[in-house]
Amino acid sequence: MEKHTAYISAGSNIGDKLLNCRNGITALTESGATVIKAWSRFYKTSPVDFREQDWFVNAVVKVETELDPFKLLKDMNSIQISAGRTFDTVRFGPRILDLDIILYDNVVVDLPGLTIPHPRMHKRRFVLKPLCDIDPEVIHPVFKKALKHLLDSLDDDEQKVIEYE
Repeated sequence: MEKHTAYISAGSNIGDKLLNCRNGITALTESGATVIKAWSRFYKTSPVDFREQDWFVNAVVKVETELDPFKLLKDMNSIQISAGRTFDTVRFGPRILDLDIILYDNVVVDLPGLTIPHPRMHKRRFVLKPLCDIDPEVIHPVFKKALKHLLDSLDDDEQKVIEYE
């Protein structure tokens, strides 16, 4: 079976945020088709876009998976639903668990329901900071720039990212 490398972000701002993220990440491995290769630190992060909500806890994991991106997304959606996530809420609003495929190998996918690389990752400090904990020199497949360069180029000082203690 062919192995693929993916980077998956986890976030939560409802309930036990840290535990929600850890449980969601750990659940990725339950099928046996996905193995976690690296974890970022956990961060407390200010909300972006919809700001009238509690801060998030965010992290990123690097995984090796036998799953194609569509099957991986399906598994991630099942994990989120099992955690209590509903998808009929406010866009960018509060959520018990949010899992997103940020990168998958070096592929670019732009289909309804799945966009890789994640379409807003280059604007999100809460994604780029933990990504850079793991692999700062990975090249964004569309912008052809290292993740560290994208992080250093962010000019949105309103995005607060504080290491979780």
